[in-house]
Amino acid sequence: MTRSIGGTWCEFQHHNKAEGVHWNPACAGFSPDDWDAKIAEMAAIGLEYLVLMAVALDHKAFYPTTLLPPWKLATPDPLQSLMTAADRHGMKVFVGNGFWGTWDSPGIIADPQARRRRLQAMEELAAQYGQHPSFYGWYWPNEAEIQGHFRPVFIDYVRECNQLARQLLPAALTLIAPYGTNQVQADDDYARQLEALDVDVVAYQDEVGVRKSGVEETGAYYEALRKVHDQVERARLWADVEVFEFAAEVYRSALLPARFARVRRQLEAVSPFVETILIYQYQGMMNQPGAAAFAGHPDSTQLFSDYVAWQRCIRSPG
Repeated sequence: MTRSIGGTWCEFQHHNKAEGVHWNPACAGFSPDDWDAKIAEMAAIGLEYLVLMAVALDHKAFYPTTLLPPWKLATPDPLQSLMTAADRHGMKVFVGNGFWGTWDSPGIIADPQARRRRLQAMEELAAQYGQHPSFYGWYWPNEAEIQGHFRPVFIDYVRECNQLARQLLPAALTLIAPYGTNQVQADDDYARQLEALDVDVVAYQDEVGVRKSGVEETGAYYEALRKVHDQVERARLWADVEVFEFAAEVYRSALLPARFARVRRQLEAVSPFVETILIYQYQGMMNQPGAAAFAGHPDSTQLFSDYVAWQRCIRSPG
């Protein structure tokens, strides 16, 4: 059975400006009503989870804090608007605690100033937004590439974040979404690392959109991951399926919606092995035709329509 999309990443501004040209301007102008309409649109097609990429970017914050100056957006507190909308529409949010430094700096995980802000921000976020029913968990967005195994510095980063997260909001889950999926050595050492991470959900990137893996390869990667995750008590196995393609050079050009024929094959490849499929991402890549809060490339309505039509087909008896 092929799984439907269970959730998506979301963001107030895309961190890579070359990639986000088709939705960053629209999202900067979103009102609280626009955020509500966009979340309602996602919920209406069955999305359950929202993974918020970050609460800060480019040394500015997306919520009221003394740690950084604010982003100047149409909505003064977009995080409050997103959480309120998620409450209303029954969605579950993993709040991304980043980026408390330059997002693409290889040293951001261990940077003392970023670390200090990261931990202070968690206390603020729990106090200001932890009462929302939609606050389902935390996401640690400073991902490190898996080169066979996780680097010790990444394990330390995740464990430190997990420890404080469980003190602040004991019921909240924790999620990471590593890349380097095609390099994982799914052996006993890797299983021990998963235990050491002590994270609730690992949503591995399928890396099809960034051209690191072919659709015909990903099933084998996730099958191996399934076997090693079955050895670990925590660490649920999810997928992060990339529903985009690049207009030109990878990481240096605009993200465009992939054709659904490819996306369907991606869903089919990982479905036998994972509990839930998240996508990167609805925002920018999918829009309901005629959407009041439109953000993305014009072709995003085609991906939306093709996906909804497929959903109806697989749910229809006979």
